[in-house]
Amino acid sequence: MHNKLHLTYLILLLSLNSFSQESYKLYDKVTVINLESSIEADSINFIVVDTDITQKKPVFLFCQGSLPLPMFMGIKGTDSPFFFGGGISNFNFNAITQKYHLVVISMPHTPIFVDSTHLSPYGNFYIPDPKQPQQILKEFTEADYLNNYVDRGIRVLDFLKKQPWVDTSKCVVFGHSQGSKVATKLAIQNKDISHIGLSGANPFGRVDQFIRIAKQDARNNKITWKEAEKRINLNYKYYEDSFNPDSLKVNSYLKGYNSFSEPLFDDWLALNIPIFLTYGTEDNAAELCDIMPLFFIEQGKDNLTVKRWANCDHNYFLLDENKQPDYKKGHWDDVITTFLQHIEQPPLN
Repeated sequence: MHNKLHLTYLILLLSLNSFSQESYKLYDKVTVINLESSIEADSINFIVVDTDITQKKPVFLFCQGSLPLPMFMGIKGTDSPFFFGGGISNFNFNAITQKYHLVVISMPHTPIFVDSTHLSPYGNFYIPDPKQPQQILKEFTEADYLNNYVDRGIRVLDFLKKQPWVDTSKCVVFGHSQGSKVATKLAIQNKDISHIGLSGANPFGRVDQFIRIAKQDARNNKITWKEAEKRINLNYKYYEDSFNPDSLKVNSYLKGYNSFSEPLFDDWLALNIPIFLTYGTEDNAAELCDIMPLFFIEQGKDNLTVKRWANCDHNYFLLDENKQPDYKKGHWDDVITTFLQHIEQPPLN
């Protein structure tokens, strides 16, 4: 009996030491936690937006969009890095952290902090070689596919569920853009998720919007119909190649092209938890969200809430008279506030 108690104590001590070695505070803003991963020799880093995670609260997982964007970005001429946090810098995330542990998972093969010399001037994404400002890390493109993001998310949620500072009575997931696809698949696979928010989502997959945008550009005389047909046919070719194992070996990005082009509306209809679907009316990606309520009506389901933001783009900025986003007039705070109010509503019968 004594040996068993000693062994139990030793295992507990080792687990606590392991946790302390894999977590640290950063810039007096977040707690970074690292989980080992067997995928592509990558590790799973995620942040909890707080430096004190002892208070017991439910998890609010924010699933970010695309590209290898670091959590913190160095800015030339400043001492303090810019806290991007997967996009939560767009809104007042303190409204979330008051009641939830706000969690954001780092992109695969992407450092938590990247200095300005390793940020592409074409979008602030991580570049390994400053001399090649448009070259994304090969390991990232190989890991940039839907199932990988979902597997990473499952591992993080499973880890958090076991922590004494996590209230498991509720688990909220909110995904923006590409993250809406990840959030959808997480909700399908993880039954602990109680509420889901889908922002800037495309119910018919990524390739669909590329084809629609080409047609729209032709209608608006931005390009000729001949050029539109060329772009459409090129997307057909990419999609065909994405099912070809030989093409995938040569062009790893096709794996993501394929997986993120999977339609999502059947998954949404399969969910019985509250779904909050939000988008800007001028967002090409989310244009077909307007027909989703019809599918839910046909199925006799009432767990879908739709919130449109008039004259707003993919990131909820109002468009001016020239159809350009006015970055001084955004609605991200309103989106999150509305979603938080939606979460607090009584559960569905």
